[in-house]
Amino acid sequence: MDMQELQRLKNKYDIIGNDAGLNRALETAVAVAPTDLTVLITGESGVGKENIPQIIHQYSRRRTGKYLAVNCGAIPEGTINAELFGHEKGAFTGAIGERKGYFEEADGGTLFLDEIGELPKETQALLLRVLQNGEFMKVGSSKVEKTDVRVIAATNVNLAYAVATGRFREDLYYRLTGIQIQMPALRERNKDDIYLLFRKFTSDFSEKYNLCKVSLNHDAISLLTGYRWPGNIRQLKNIAETVTALESRPVTPTSERVEIGPAALMRYLPDEKDTMLPATTGPAPGGSLPDSDKQMIIKAILDLKQEVDRLKAVVESGAPQQPAGIPAGLPHYMEMPDDEPEEQLIEPESGTIHDGTTIRKAGDELIERSLARHGGKVKPAAAELGISERTIYRKLAEWKKGKK
Repeated sequence: MDMQELQRLKNKYDIIGNDAGLNRALETAVAVAPTDLTVLITGESGVGKENIPQIIHQYSRRRTGKYLAVNCGAIPEGTINAELFGHEKGAFTGAIGERKGYFEEADGGTLFLDEIGELPKETQALLLRVLQNGEFMKVGSSKVEKTDVRVIAATNVNLAYAVATGRFREDLYYRLTGIQIQMPALRERNKDDIYLLFRKFTSDFSEKYNLCKVSLNHDAISLLTGYRWPGNIRQLKNIAETVTALESRPVTPTSERVEIGPAALMRYLPDEKDTMLPATTGPAPGGSLPDSDKQMIIKAILDLKQEVDRLKAVVESGAPQQPAGIPAGLPHYMEMPDDEPEEQLIEPESGTIHDGTTIRKAGDELIERSLARHGGKVKPAAAELGISERTIYRKLAEWKKGKK
């Protein structure tokens, strides 16, 4: 597909973004649509997998047939077979009449089975039979029936792992994985896509409720695009609408837009539980930190303790005004020489400095020191410390409220 055709496809299905992984998924969907091959769509929950089967159906020879979508994880195990394959009258308690299943209803069309990894083993065997020869039997019947259905499946679990642990049939796995389409997680996509999606969601919501459109300043955009988004597009949409509902206001003749900064946006982003100290590669055997990491932390805390002592002396003698750009209320730390002696300041198990200072407080001091060194600029300070910008914004908000 050329870029114009691809953009027309995105416009038709309201797909936002220019990420290469997203484009590749859409192009693959269009390429396999004319065939009857079974397709497996993989990706985390909330990445937009539901668009792919609709595209495949509309670009296939079955476009005039029915398109049915079934969430396998939402159907109780005791009724899933009857839902998929139908049942005869009296087949079980409550079966007051004969009922067609999804495979019979979708005959000649396309059936999308979402969360296919949640199917019970018995149903997996019945599904395999349909995929192989188009045959099935209704619950309570011994009559073999035929159906001509294109099956598209989706999962947010690792089916290979499910096979290895005995939760998913190996033969069904190989039958489903002939064509795979991977939908990228939001954090793996082009960062510009995140803001494009945010603007789309806030614009739609504000238009629906006659609210001022919400825009983000540069720092807020950086915070938005740097967030991990574990809930992907679904989470971003929810937060964008919540921000608009609570931060915007009704449109007036003189006001049609509201701009918010990182402090306001941060209130709506769930805590990622970032560490206050530089990240390590992982715990050493036995659960303790490697000696090199311990020495790094000890050196940092030693420097902090010495700077705190020096700051106290400066304050007692009359401290100079802090440089422009440093957030109000943050002390200005002086640079320390690199040849300060190292000594053991942390109890190995307690994580407490000998003078009573906690690791949390030491982390606060690290942030203050880095902000001072970078003239109050959050981005270089975060890069130096190896933490996210959101962490620093959160600490600034706490300090501003007097929680430090």
